[in-house]
Amino acid sequence: MSDIPAGYHGRYLQVDLTTQQSVVRQLPPDVLRQFIGGSGLGTWLLLHNTPDVVDPFSPEASLLFVFSPLVGSPLTTSAKFAVMAKSPLTQRINDSLSSSHFAIAGKKTGYDAIVIMGQSASPTCLVIEPDSVRFEPAGNLWGISSTKASERLRERLGKQYHVAAIGPAGENLVRYATISNDGRHAGRGGLGSVMGSKNLKAIAVTGDRQTEYSHPDALFAYSKDLSRKSFGPATAKYRELGTVSNLLTFNRLGTLPTRNFQQSEFAEAERLAPETISATHQRTRSSCAACTIGCEHIFHVSSGERGVRMEYENLFALGPLCGISDPDTVLRASALCDELGLDTISAGGTIAFAMECAERGLLDVPNLCFGNGEALIQTLELIAHREGIGDLLAEGSRIASQQIGQGSEVFAPHVKGLEIPGYEPRALQTMALGFAVSTRGADHNRSGAYQVDFTDKVDRLHATPDDVQLAIETENEAALMDSLILCKFLRGVFDDRLAAMAEMLHLVTGWDIDTDELQETANRIVTAKKQYNIQQGWTPDEDTLPKRFLTQAIPDGDSAGAILTEETLKRQIMAYNIARGWTPDGYIIDHESDS
Repeated sequence: MSDIPAGYHGRYLQVDLTTQQSVVRQLPPDVLRQFIGGSGLGTWLLLHNTPDVVDPFSPEASLLFVFSPLVGSPLTTSAKFAVMAKSPLTQRINDSLSSSHFAIAGKKTGYDAIVIMGQSASPTCLVIEPDSVRFEPAGNLWGISSTKASERLRERLGKQYHVAAIGPAGENLVRYATISNDGRHAGRGGLGSVMGSKNLKAIAVTGDRQTEYSHPDALFAYSKDLSRKSFGPATAKYRELGTVSNLLTFNRLGTLPTRNFQQSEFAEAERLAPETISATHQRTRSSCAACTIGCEHIFHVSSGERGVRMEYENLFALGPLCGISDPDTVLRASALCDELGLDTISAGGTIAFAMECAERGLLDVPNLCFGNGEALIQTLELIAHREGIGDLLAEGSRIASQQIGQGSEVFAPHVKGLEIPGYEPRALQTMALGFAVSTRGADHNRSGAYQVDFTDKVDRLHATPDDVQLAIETENEAALMDSLILCKFLRGVFDDRLAAMAEMLHLVTGWDIDTDELQETANRIVTAKKQYNIQQGWTPDEDTLPKRFLTQAIPDGDSAGAILTEETLKRQIMAYNIARGWTPDGYIIDHESDS
């Protein structure tokens, strides 16, 4: 296709694991402009490769790896890719993002996306090169960690290959299993179990197909200036301390979820502060490929062991949420999640829920109680291998609460089945709306509304309909950044974020694109995600929060007394839907032109 814009290959690879056949399909240039790449293009591909309601574990379900026009460019933080599928945890759309060398190597295979369908008859590794697709036996890799599987594959295939692989949790269809690459994870929503259901242990990619840039000289100059800014004060906190520095701030503000959201302040939070851990544990810093921010902080439990990449979310979920303050336990638990292939937020959230159930006498697991670090470690192993109580908890907190019953659904910490991250919704009520309406479920990366709550634009403890547009703006911004794809930490670097995104797209693709068109693109992508969910059975009653947040006030801390009533949340959601141009209860009025 001669009219393929710069930055794109203009085609995607469709692989059928059942027949071990593949076909190259063209991507229309207008679709590329309307959906860009990453999560946006992946949503379009999901809609066009999922004609009916599907079981995420069925051979008919699609698993997508999607790149963007910016991947491979000199722009900082652009070495990212999206993995997409129908989530087995939520039964709704799921887009997880990951970064580093797999993204660059994957795009160099000559495709803008890889769509995988079918089911292999035995454990398989998919090897993709420019104009070549192979299916390698992976029986000897089944049962080992994703890290070890990747190392063995690269020893067999060559160091020029980069690998995305699953661990035991994905093989055993844990509904929140991850896909790992370069020590990083496409984590939330269970995409690792979708991969496991296809008997696909790993994907290895390599290539030399570099796309062109429309304005290369200007792009390199812009990239150099952006790299300089990204190393400035806007990102200094993350570079020097990492996201773990959020823990004490959230604790001070009374927004730190503790003991399964029964409290919002953790008395022993200081023990988990990065400064405290650094005093007793070796810490090193690292960066994703093509990144100048360098926010990764790696802690070592003991000398000689592989370091543990710590971020706020795994620190919160395996620490305060489970009532655990011992740094060694939290580091060990995080490392174990990496080895087994478990999403730390869903693992911590589901175990914290089980701890409360056990303490209430709803589960007969005497040692599973808040603060018991060894029980946390043991339960993670049981979950990954679906043994004992782990078989139930491998389903996630929503399904577990449905099976336990006895009123446990009130405090199961999820939205649409996706466990709530480390932001207390009653104390961050713009964020609460973002959680409730998100097509992915509770997720701080698909709605960055917490940014608004930490400003003077809103009263974070008392939501009003006036806050809705601010929530929409953060959701639109996230949709664009996840489609380009860029790291969210760049937000503070740009004076005008939409204008900066438009400029980057122009320099790469040559499109004369402005901020108004980008806003339309963001709305189109968010609406397309909603369209997919409606196709898969979404109903308006899914857009809510657990009853705990709508009936019980925060008992402690700086946010004590805060509560978000069900009536307030309903008004917020209705205002959100109307502002989106949908029906008041959230159905799309006319989406045919966007599909």
